[in-house]
Amino acid sequence: LLNEGRVASVPGTAYGLSPYFRISTATSEEVLAEAIARINAAVAQVE
Repeated sequence: LLNEGRVASVPGTAYGLSPYFRISTATSEEVLAEAIARINAAVAQVE
C-alpha cells in the first residue's frame, strides 16, 4: 500500500489479526476518503 497507493499501514500480524491491516483514522474525513480511494486503486491493481 505504501508503494502503490501511498498509504501507510501496519500488518495485522502485529496484532494477531492476519491477514488484515491497520490504518490510523486520526485525520479529516477528506483525507480518509482520499486514502480509501488510493487503497481501492492499489487493491484493484493486484486483483
